[in-house]
Amino acid sequence: MRELNLRNISIIPFSFAVIGGVGFSSPEEQSKVTINTEYGTVEATISEIAGRNILFIPRHAGANGHVPPHMINYRAIIMAIKQLGIMRIISINSVGTMHNHCVGTVVIPYDFIDFTRLRPCTFFEDKTVHVDMSEPYCPQLRSLIISILKEKQIETAEVIYACTEGPRFETKAEIKMLKNFADVVGMTGVPEVVLAKEMQLCYASMCIVTNIASGIDNSKPTASEVLDILTFKKDCIFDILHSIATRMPIRRSCLCNSAIDNGIL
Repeated sequence: MRELNLRNISIIPFSFAVIGGVGFSSPEEQSKVTINTEYGTVEATISEIAGRNILFIPRHAGANGHVPPHMINYRAIIMAIKQLGIMRIISINSVGTMHNHCVGTVVIPYDFIDFTRLRPCTFFEDKTVHVDMSEPYCPQLRSLIISILKEKQIETAEVIYACTEGPRFETKAEIKMLKNFADVVGMTGVPEVVLAKEMQLCYASMCIVTNIASGIDNSKPTASEVLDILTFKKDCIFDILHSIATRMPIRRSCLCNSAIDNGIL
């Protein structure tokens, strides 16, 4: 693995960035880079997939080991991507299903409900900016991913994502409530998607169903089963990312780049 400085990395044309979750790592052929932002430092790697440069950021990686979901520096991650001029983000998230999705299914959120409480959730601390969240996930990216999944005959569904604070799993009563409004539940999707929208970046999430949510069919989720499923699905995820890299459009045809245009007071 070779290390690059920011002077070298600033001239690299990137296709998109991947923010990986638990147990997710970049391909073996890679260059390591440290990106300094006003919100903190981000460690990332650059890999070539289908002839295109992809930036990989492991959201849980920290100097002292695994960073829990409520302590992830989401603002630094999104700002690092923005500073490099990357306009598209594919996020990999693990989720529990509250309905009838099979474990191992790849689901694609089209909306979310936020039940986090303590996380910095905006870049705009000194002025009021009402970012448009009518389409939180980029429709162009979502459409591309869904078409690839269908072509590969990978079981999928479009879902509403509920994000909880963590790091504990949800109670049975919480899941009973949440399942009335959402399909899957996770701990890392928010504020990541909001911050990306504030920076007018295209953002889409591929969620891997790693477990049945607490209390559904008498289930009792464990951290080990989450990691086991993600490890099992790793090759599948990289195959999907390869297809995304091959077919990523050059131009953006969405409205993500105007998300804050009419929201500044």
